[in-house]
Amino acid sequence: MSNNDKSAAKAALAGIRVIDMSRVFAAPVGAQILGDLGADVIKIERPGVGDDGRGYGFSWVPGKDGIETRHSSFFTVSNRNKRSITLNHSKPEGQAILKELVKTADVLIENYKVGDLARFGLDYESLKAINPRLIYCSVTGFGQTGPMAARPGYDGLFQATGGMMAVTGLPEGQPGGGPLKTGPSLVDFVTGHNTALAILGALQYRNRTGEGQFIDIALLDSSVAMVSHIMQDYLISGQAPPRLGNGGNGGGPADLMRCADGIIYLTAGTDEHYRRLTVLMEQPELFTDPRFDSNLKRGKTNRAELMDLINRWSENFTVTRMQDMLDGVGIPAARYNELADVWEDEQVKHRNLRATTPHAWAESGSVDLIASPLAQMSASPATIRMAPPMLGEHTAEVLAEIGIDEARMAELREVGAI
Repeated sequence: MSNNDKSAAKAALAGIRVIDMSRVFAAPVGAQILGDLGADVIKIERPGVGDDGRGYGFSWVPGKDGIETRHSSFFTVSNRNKRSITLNHSKPEGQAILKELVKTADVLIENYKVGDLARFGLDYESLKAINPRLIYCSVTGFGQTGPMAARPGYDGLFQATGGMMAVTGLPEGQPGGGPLKTGPSLVDFVTGHNTALAILGALQYRNRTGEGQFIDIALLDSSVAMVSHIMQDYLISGQAPPRLGNGGNGGGPADLMRCADGIIYLTAGTDEHYRRLTVLMEQPELFTDPRFDSNLKRGKTNRAELMDLINRWSENFTVTRMQDMLDGVGIPAARYNELADVWEDEQVKHRNLRATTPHAWAESGSVDLIASPLAQMSASPATIRMAPPMLGEHTAEVLAEIGIDEARMAELREVGAI
């Protein structure tokens, strides 16, 4: 038995088949998580074009011998552990193939506009008639119902409309103050995780009842939920908290500390951690100073004044020395890393977060991927068994599994169905 076979046998979702009709980022992330957990994920892509996400991002995996991999950063980070087939679902022949695949599937994920797939008889009700156990998950910007359901949507829109930007960035009145988008596409990423989580719940429900179901996942819903305790603070108080830049929003002091040769992020938000910090600074009087004698004062009202005092002290030490000092007294802190520094971090290396994966068409013969954060499960860990697929790489393989021979495949190619 090969290592891949052994991994598959141990996988939490071994035996689960997923039809992935999604594009770009949020929903593909959800399908990828299921693949990492061992599901057989069949990615449906447009003939000759493929997932729109293949063209997103600013870097592409270089191919060998002049091959164009069309593996952009967006595609590469969200499509490992999938088999790609090309299929034109607008053609009757393509619809027939898809329905044959649905008969063998447990889950279908799609992120087309509301009602779009119904035109081709590929909506939940139509496919439920073929496979009543099917779990059908639709991922859209605004959800399946409501006045905005028909609108398209991307990550930045929902950071703006769901409250994320309202609490991210520097305070008003400071240089550069105002709403700010986060660097990564966090709403997309979290929506992908919510997609996988909902499907896992639906699979468990089906285990008990034998019934499939329809799942309506919206980026809007995820974006509002992501504001989390800050939004809850607003619901409790009726007051919108100020943007704090790099400041923590659960207590203080929590912010970037300047050191002689770099930066550390400090979180000393509890009274005890703050007391230890004042002792370490050899300024214990700051613990009872009326300017800083409550979490509210340290984290909000007088935050800037306190961080100025801390930075005057921390600038006398190197990052390594400061980290050792803070670790020594049990105060949470972490070195600030540029992207290149992340992969040199000893704990990142220890956790094997850089996953070098064989890739037959890559110039180097492999591609570096970001490991799944679910890889540390003791009995059924998430694994990376396959690099993201080339467009249509597995078309013949998958169609053969549902009884389509080479002669019929040639006919399907001729009419543009695959």
